[in-house]
Amino acid sequence: MKIAIIGAGNLGLAIAKGILNSNGATTMFLTKRNTAEIKDFEKYGNVTVSDDNREAVKNSDILILAVQPSQLEAILLDFKDLLSENHVIISTITGFTIEKMEAILGSDHHIIRSMPNTAISVGQSMTCICSNQKGKKKVQLAKAIFNRMGHSMEIPESQMQAATVICASGIAFWMRLIRATTQGAIQLGFDAKEAQELAMHTCHGAAGLLIESGSHPEAEIDKVTTPKGCTIQGLNEMEHQGLSSSLIQGIVASFEKISKIKENQL
Repeated sequence: MKIAIIGAGNLGLAIAKGILNSNGATTMFLTKRNTAEIKDFEKYGNVTVSDDNREAVKNSDILILAVQPSQLEAILLDFKDLLSENHVIISTITGFTIEKMEAILGSDHHIIRSMPNTAISVGQSMTCICSNQKGKKKVQLAKAIFNRMGHSMEIPESQMQAATVICASGIAFWMRLIRATTQGAIQLGFDAKEAQELAMHTCHGAAGLLIESGSHPEAEIDKVTTPKGCTIQGLNEMEHQGLSSSLIQGIVASFEKISKIKENQL
């Protein structure tokens, strides 16, 4: 695959590393205004660093857009005339809809919208993907790219805002739960470093159990709860204090906020 990443900032570079470390590109262009900051990537041999987006488009088949939302329209207009029917355009830009991209480029291009989260920097992103009608033929290609950096799922574009809450904001929600577990462990006598290590790896293990087994969370909970035991006592107290309901309410509140922001942009 000949890939260009237009906008080699934090997200763009995280994607580049994921692709390069898994030998996912025959050639790669990385573009940025200040190329000195990304010159080290030329050590890969098949990477070209440039400040010329048009050069990158000419020499690539897959264009991954990772610029700021305010920059995207001008960038698309700049290389629009170079696009062929073979180009696959993958946007990672929050809030920039497929309709907006089609208004600039036309609907006869493979346009895919993706939403990675910050865990992409460690190869553990949950990335949601949608496309225009033409781009449906290339969704599996996009998934193959992002599966190198975690897991991906195709969803309707209408669910992108909800996915932003669950997957992008969700990173913060899970961090808060890990922090709370850490604080509880400190109260039980562990030092701060030990407490965080216990919380992090237990969280990681819990997710791993569900991913590997495909089972429901309650099925795994049943395996570690015994009648009159300490686990069920703790779970019941957490629920009495509103654990599940507060988490659900927080998710809904976050969705209402992002929906309001979206309405104000229209």
